[in-house]
Amino acid sequence: MIKRKMGRIGFDSSVLLFGGAKLGQVTQLEADRSIAYALEHGVNHIDTAASYGDSELRLGPWMAQIRDRIFLATKTTQRGKKEAGEEIRRSLERLQTDRLDLLQLHAVGTPDELELCLREGGALEAALEAKADGLVRHIGITGHGHQAPAVHLEALRRFPFETVLTPFNYYLYSLPKYRESFDALAAEAAKQDVSLRVIKAVAKGPWAHGQERSFATWYEPFASRDTIDACVHYVLAQPGIGGFASAGDIELFPLIVDAVERYGTLSAAEVMERLAAVAGYSSPFGDADSGV
Repeated sequence: MIKRKMGRIGFDSSVLLFGGAKLGQVTQLEADRSIAYALEHGVNHIDTAASYGDSELRLGPWMAQIRDRIFLATKTTQRGKKEAGEEIRRSLERLQTDRLDLLQLHAVGTPDELELCLREGGALEAALEAKADGLVRHIGITGHGHQAPAVHLEALRRFPFETVLTPFNYYLYSLPKYRESFDALAAEAAKQDVSLRVIKAVAKGPWAHGQERSFATWYEPFASRDTIDACVHYVLAQPGIGGFASAGDIELFPLIVDAVERYGTLSAAEVMERLAAVAGYSSPFGDADSGV
């Protein structure tokens, strides 16, 4: 498993983050199999959230045996200090641990959401308080949508977040305005030595109306080995990206792990040829012109 240093945090993280959303609606046995598979293949970074259903509960029983050898991150979607503080402590209980390596302000994808988090009495104050109390070591930010890179750039200008988790894939980066905002974010992250990781690496686009959903993800993911390989190669080759979160489906996870382990076996030309040939590739957030 490839590892890359997480900016000024300094942790050597697997480039593949175990995305906890995949555990939100599975049994403990199914979760155990997926977690064990991740650990066996060298994944040492777990990224979950309070809003991911039962994910934290599924991870909790593992902490006694793995806590000291993994980087553990969770997220809060609460916007007020009191509510966020309560959610952070509930996450610690559910995860059966006394500390988080990373607490992320989650789903901050618009200027209004950012303002709610950073205002007096906002969620950032709860994160800082938790850090002062030794419950949280680092603070980051995440978000979805076409505005996310620009919003996260503004976030870095206003507070020294240590990590950013933002959307990125071949299609999104092909959009001129999205590319411009992502490049600006990447440049600022590099300047501040912030760990920049991405989501939606293997997202094909929104589920079509009435389409049978064969995976647990809220968007339609790619499912073929060849395309997933190309998606993973594309993301990991992008300068400044430290890693990416796996898709929210336990059945897709082994394919994504395999793609990471085969990184470097495709040329840049092969990657571009495969992705350019994909039919129906679009933004997971819908209309690409909206907010871009």
